[in-house]
Amino acid sequence: MSIPETLAPGNPADLVAEIEQLGQRLALVRERIGGVIFGQRAVIDEALITLLAGGHALLIGVPGLAKTRLVETLGAVLGLADKRIQCTPDLMPADIIGSEVLEESESGRRSFRFIEGPVFCQLLMADEINRASPRTQSALLQAMQEGRVSVAGQYHPLPRPFHVLATQNPLEQEGTYPLPEAQLDRFLLQIDVDYPDLAAERQMLLATTGLAEEQLSPVLSAAELAQAQRLVRRVPVGESVIEAILALVRAGRPAPDAEAAREIAWCPGPRASHALMLAARARALLDGRFSPSLDDVVALAHPVLRHRMALTFAARADGIAVAQVIDRLIAPFR
Repeated sequence: MSIPETLAPGNPADLVAEIEQLGQRLALVRERIGGVIFGQRAVIDEALITLLAGGHALLIGVPGLAKTRLVETLGAVLGLADKRIQCTPDLMPADIIGSEVLEESESGRRSFRFIEGPVFCQLLMADEINRASPRTQSALLQAMQEGRVSVAGQYHPLPRPFHVLATQNPLEQEGTYPLPEAQLDRFLLQIDVDYPDLAAERQMLLATTGLAEEQLSPVLSAAELAQAQRLVRRVPVGESVIEAILALVRAGRPAPDAEAAREIAWCPGPRASHALMLAARARALLDGRFSPSLDDVVALAHPVLRHRMALTFAARADGIAVAQVIDRLIAPFR
């Protein structure tokens, strides 16, 4: 596999040593999280890939599948300061980003002081994000995209690293505001959380109804996670993988006269290629490998593309799902 020199800076021996060392630490991170979150190995891996790539994730699943517990566990194991927002229709932007209050000193001088909101953390869980109003969602969008918020014309930087893990219930849609395409595109991955299998549910039943409670301790620190995120961007990528990423994403943008154009109403943009590249590097690093492969691209195609594509009315009327369209796109790369 040929590796462009521009994508593999630095001493190769040092890079290999760093990847091996981090791979061992990440294996322990997986083990610690797996001792609390049962039967969700794929979900855990995709959440870790999101954090290693420096992105945000949208978790889709019905209530009771330990989505909140997953975020709390990630915060504890990775040494991140985590906070939670319960999104409701009456939630205001100031409830998330904070606000300025007028204070009067002992001398009688008045001045404004900024009080930080819960967004000033390193790992933010936005529970049922689609229940927040569009105005509130737009406030969170700025934080996700820019890593800062603006209040009264002043910018306030957020802590680093900063990640948003938002949840959404796929069933109950009453009183919700669908996320706009611009905000969906800011999520690196859409992680679908499914029911655990029988063995995992049995294990969970025994672990969560006894007296003993799993005590979590940090395996990484926030500074080490930030260092790992920089290492992800140094992982070399072969030319064949780059071409596969470009071909896959661009295949989701059919020409107007193509048959697929009848099915796809919203096509993935360049941010999808960017997300797939970073996620493939992070997946390789999570497995302790020195470079991503085509298998990484295929495995990550669904979580990267499914929230960046929308079907036409005709396709939905024919019973076609986004997953079927993505399966056709990745078929040539299997």
